[in-house]
Amino acid sequence: MFAPPLDVPYFSQWETPDLTLAVLAEGEAALRRDPRWAASGAASVEEYAAWAGHVCGMACLKMVLAARGQSVPTLDLARGCTKHGGYVVDPASGAIKGLIYAPFVRFVAEAFDLRAAVVTGIAAADLPGIMAEAAFFIASVHYGIRWPDRAPPSTGGHLVLVLAADADSVTFHNPSGHDTASQAHVALPAATFARFFAGRGIRIDL
Repeated sequence: MFAPPLDVPYFSQWETPDLTLAVLAEGEAALRRDPRWAASGAASVEEYAAWAGHVCGMACLKMVLAARGQSVPTLDLARGCTKHGGYVVDPASGAIKGLIYAPFVRFVAEAFDLRAAVVTGIAAADLPGIMAEAAFFIASVHYGIRWPDRAPPSTGGHLVLVLAADADSVTFHNPSGHDTASQAHVALPAATFARFFAGRGIRIDL
């Protein structure tokens, strides 16, 4: 069984990690100013800006792949996932729906030989048992988890990469963290993580 190293590389869903607060304030306008947009694999800054708010799951996958020595641009992952049905793009409006879990599982199996499974109906207290067997867990949480002292209005809608969990805490990388403390190796008390956790996600066994 693969045990993820403590130095699992961190990647933001935007190419410049400290853009989070600007993105929250300005949306795509902030992303169009990202000087590193081309590193995403996007064909244009417009494509990058349209997708960057939807690729938290692809950023998590990019971290998983990097942990085993593979480097794949985020938008290349998004395109591959879309071909498998993991994202659905409205041809008229360009609106992006996803990440859709089951097609994502098929995508990572076929493209990267990763063993993954959709997990639903669990609690944060179940994560230690999952992480005792899985290499990673992509967890659905509210994006406000970057501010753990605030009460979220709901759960889910954003994805983070869980690296470890025990009865006391959950450690994860957050693709939309707004500073160093909220980005890589974030360790929250299990009860705090539970307030944001939607009880579903994707386990990955390497």
